[in-house]
Amino acid sequence: MTLPETATGALPTPGLWRRLACFFYEGVLLFGVVMGAGFVYSLATQQTHALQGRIGLVAFLFIVLGLYFTWFWSRSGQTLAMQTWHVRVVGADGRPVTRARAAARYLASYLWFMPALLLLWGAGLTHDRATIGLVLAGGVVAYALLTLLHPQRQYWHDALCGTRLVTWRPPPRARTRP
Repeated sequence: MTLPETATGALPTPGLWRRLACFFYEGVLLFGVVMGAGFVYSLATQQTHALQGRIGLVAFLFIVLGLYFTWFWSRSGQTLAMQTWHVRVVGADGRPVTRARAAARYLASYLWFMPALLLLWGAGLTHDRATIGLVLAGGVVAYALLTLLHPQRQYWHDALCGTRLVTWRPPPRARTRP
């Protein structure tokens, strides 16, 4: 499906709560992707212990997630969670994103987590799971609230990559009568 050629302002920005709901739903769906990819990795490397080959697993998952997001964003502009919440990623001009732009958006989207992870690492709090979860959740919420400082209420990684999130509902299907 392609988007109609429109002015940037004609495609409304979804509300912050809808985008956060989409973010959390994406996490639920990615649980399955990560579990499946981890299983494939463990079979391919004959991993017998969870900590064996941990760096390789993290690198593999980074690539798998990159392929997942890049493919969906460049193909239809929507992941499965984005389809559910009627959110679509488009270029700043309202057109579909290219693979290169989708890949850049994937890399830049780690801005959601990096400040919190750097804070944890700098404070030496990398072993307390409750603290890690709390700081990461706070970092995600703080990053999401930064949209209030952007003129079009977009995430800063979208501004960096020349993309934007829009509300998009598919056109109704024409009924065919027998």
